Amino acid sequence: MGFLIPSRQARPSDDPIFALNAEAKARAQAGDRVVNATVGALLDDEGRIAVLDGVVETLRENSPQVGAGYAPISGSPDFLRGVIDDLCGRSSAAKWATAAATPGGTGALHLAIVNFLAAGEALLTTSYFWGPYKTLADESERKLRTFSMFDRDRRLDVDDFARQLDSVLSDQGRALVLLNSPCHNPTGYSFDRAEWHAIREVIDAASSRGPITVCLDVAYARFGAQPLDGVVEEMAQLLPKALVLFAWSASKTFLQYGLRVGALVAMHPDDDERRRIASALSYSCRGTWSNVNAGGMAALARVLGEADRKARVDKERAACVDLLARRVARWNELATQAKLVYPRYDGGFFTTVFTADAMGVAEALKADGIFVVPQSDALRIALCSVAERDVPRLVESLARHVKRS
Repeated sequence: MGFLIPSRQARPSDDPIFALNAEAKARAQAGDRVVNATVGALLDDEGRIAVLDGVVETLRENSPQVGAGYAPISGSPDFLRGVIDDLCGRSSAAKWATAAATPGGTGALHLAIVNFLAAGEALLTTSYFWGPYKTLADESERKLRTFSMFDRDRRLDVDDFARQLDSVLSDQGRALVLLNSPCHNPTGYSFDRAEWHAIREVIDAASSRGPITVCLDVAYARFGAQPLDGVVEEMAQLLPKALVLFAWSASKTFLQYGLRVGALVAMHPDDDERRRIASALSYSCRGTWSNVNAGGMAALARVLGEADRKARVDKERAACVDLLARRVARWNELATQAKLVYPRYDGGFFTTVFTADAMGVAEALKADGIFVVPQSDALRIALCSVAERDVPRLVESLARHVKRS
């Protein structure tokens, strides 16, 4: 007798990235020389998880009562103001923003999917995407459709985006567009100003055909080479023809993956519509996780809102950005010499090498002690977890095994 409902009976038991990471750790503990390029967390060059001391100290300053108490369902107001300010900076669009606290960026994406798509409808994202996008869609009984991420010049394929957006609107009368930039996971690609402008023009032109919500997953933005301000300004020009969302994550912004604090920020200039959105998000919070880590929000509100504390944490993060930037520069130097094929990469946790038979190549790399994440015709490389001294070995092994398509 089966007790699970039919749609739940064939679920995989583990996330494939977590499974690969566990395998790499087991090999390392057995004494093998392993380069583990699967971990989606920033590690220092000694393999320890990088932390921002100013954030850790602020968390320790919380009173026991703060950490033990319930937080407001939508999140504490000072935390939400801090997140909006962090995203918008001096942009005038800040006055049109409302937000709800979520358990990490994943929670923010969940809120976007369940509130701006009906069951059975599909979100639209790039052909290379973070695997849990599909999991989030499946779990909420939504679907996922893609447009070709790259054209022949390995730039964003805006023409196919326009075609697929048109198709989605024809099929379901509304669209949720999920875009991950700067520092796209898994490719590392950051849209440049011309690409953001082209995206805006496509959405603007299609907006008369039905409601379009564009959700920007900016989890890795603080580790990119480009400031986020320009993205906010560009997308804010869509208002009110489209709704603009931002999925914000403390996991990357403050290197606090286990704290599980994030937020979904929604921008719309109409007060009534903004109130309706805020109510819907609050209702979903209550019906899913109830409320978010109170101690985490209290500490991050101080980090975001107190000038001296914020300056200290920004300086500490800058050192981590520099650590990662050195790895990126070394990668770009050696991978270019080795003629590996990968997208433009100027910052962020990941890059992706294009190859035929990605699964086979990933298995062959394991024999060299190199662990990467196979995707469709590509290998995701988490430079965030690779020491700079190991980049030459990583590139050399990839160059020997990668099959160029």
